[in-house]
Parts: sequence; structure tokens; C-alpha cells
Amino acid sequence: MRLAKPTIGLALGSGSARGWSHIGIIRVLEEAGIVPDIVCGTSIGALVGAAYADDQLARLEQWVRGLTWQNVMGLLDFTINGGLIHGEKLFTFLRSHVGDKDIAALPKAFAAVATELVTGREVWLREGSVIDAVRASAALPGLFKPSQLNDRLLVDGALVNPVPVSLCRAMGADLVIAVDLNSDLIGRHFDLSDAPEEPEPEAPSTFATVLDKLPLKLGRLKSGPSASTAMPSIFDVLSISLNIMQVRITRSRLAGEPADVLIRPRLANFALMDYHRAAHAIEEGERAAHHALHEINDLLGRR
Repeated sequence: MRLAKPTIGLALGSGSARGWSHIGIIRVLEEAGIVPDIVCGTSIGALVGAAYADDQLARLEQWVRGLTWQNVMGLLDFTINGGLIHGEKLFTFLRSHVGDKDIAALPKAFAAVATELVTGREVWLREGSVIDAVRASAALPGLFKPSQLNDRLLVDGALVNPVPVSLCRAMGADLVIAVDLNSDLIGRHFDLSDAPEEPEPEAPSTFATVLDKLPLKLGRLKSGPSASTAMPSIFDVLSISLNIMQVRITRSRLAGEPADVLIRPRLANFALMDYHRAAHAIEEGERAAHHALHEINDLLGRR
């Protein structure tokens, strides 16, 4: 079926460091003349989506491409109250470098998904501060401290709606292009050799003890004969369990609320905290988006 001048919605899914691939996907879509009218995001998808809706994607891309392992660690403020990371340092940085506006003032329609911690309800954030909405949507349980917003405790929207197709539809999208970052995660056991070699500077001595407890390569299980018997760390268990949860919830939600086009970058070799590997993620996003262009153009009635 071909739609005449449809309102295009872009649903950007959750996936921690894998989310930098959203940047590459958006770049390819725009270069092909496919410009979304509505942008919705969950977790890292909310962060990239908010920057795009505010015409700040180039600024965000420049920043993430320059991230190093040490930069990432420098933005983390550790706590034991509600999570391992408070988040204030990171989002203060984003406010000063990317900017913050009221959602209603953005050039594109934007909304984010969060989860109310007490009730488990899905919360659609469609008004108020952009950064506050992103912070709530990305508050990964156990890692980031829950966000207090409008007298509610909010955590990561991936718990209820990892790829927010339904939110795009509710905001008036006729055609929804969705991005699922987690489709190839389950069942993959791999070694660090799967990832490109990237030198990492030694951590500052003040972080040494904490870093031993919070390695950046969360979620990587080694391959080989010992993979089935080796005991993973508590952080590996938590991050891999979150991956399983996101994949299962995503499949269930997309079965009942299918997107018109589903883009699935292959990012299984990304660990939870690989935010310093932006170039590779963006490149994979570009590859996946190019692969989907024919289907999108067909739906739009283009040759």
C-alpha cells in the first residue's frame, strides 16, 4: 500500500551504547529526503531523538565521536542511593553543551517513554523540559538513579516499551519507521576480540576501585568451550538479563503494534557501556538504514 503525503513518525529504540547508531540512521534518511515529522524515543533513543527534534544532531554527533573511555568515566557520578550512577553530572553537561528547551518549543514533535516505578505504568513525556524527559526515559534500573518528575519516580522506558511505535501512532503518524537495537542480542556469546581494537587509557587512581566493580565491557560473555561453565560477574548477569527482557518485550510490543518499516542494526558486539565506540555504531546505523531505503521509498510511492 502506498500512502499519499503521510505523516512520518520515527520510533527510536532503547539499547544503551548501541543507541549512537540512531545518528547514522537519521543521517541516511535525511540524505534520501525522508524527513520524519514526529520523533519518539525510549532511553538512548530519547536522547538522540531529542537532539534531532531540536536541530542539534550535528552537535551531538561531534561530541559522541570524540568520546573516549576516560571521557565516559569522567561524566559518571557514583552513588549508592537508588543506583550506581546519580546522573546529575552527565545531564548538567548535556544542558550546557546540547541545550534544554520545553518540548512544546522544539521544531519537531517529540515525546519520550518512561516507566513509573511504583505502579509499573508506561508514561508518555510530551511536555516540560526536554532534558528532564530524557533523563527519566534513560534511568536504567540499578545503574542510574530513578528520576523524580511531577511527583513520580520514573525509570527507563525500556521496561515497558523499548521501541515506541504506539507513541508515534498516538501522535498522528501515518507511517512509522522504527529502530530496534536489540534484535540480535540473545544467544550471542562473544569475546572482546569481536570488537575493534581501541586503546583505553588507564583509569585515574581515584576511580580504580570503582572501575574494578563497574567494568565498561558489561554484558560481554566470552566464547569458547569454557563459556557455558564460566561464572559471569553480577554486572554481566544484570546487563544480559536486561538484554533478554528488552528483546522479549520488544518482540511482544511489535507483534501487537507493528511498525511500517523496522530497521535493525547488528550491534551484538556492543557492551552496555561502550559509549566511546560511537564511530562504529554510527557506521552500522548507516548500513542498516541504506538496507531499508527501498522499502521506505516503496511505501512513500517513490521510485
